Amino acid sequence: MINLAKLGRVFIVCGKTDMRRGIEALAYIVKKSFNLDPFSGCVFLFCVSRRDRFKALYWDGQGF
Repeated sequence: MINLAKLGRVFIVCGKTDMRRGIEALAYIVKKSFNLDPFSGCVFLFCVSRRDRFKALYWDGQGF
C-alpha cells in the first residue's frame, strides 16, 4: 500500500494520454518529454481527454 503522507512531488501530465500505454511507455514519456527521472519517487499522473480518469506512475523502490 502507498503511504500518501510520504509521497514526494506530484506531477500532472497535461494533454491526452492513451490509457492503453504500458508502464514502460509512460516512463519513457516522463524521461524524454519532460526530462524527469521516473525512478525519483515522484508521482506522475496522466489523464485521458475527458479528464475523468487518471493513470499514475510511481516508483516505490521495488517496482512501479
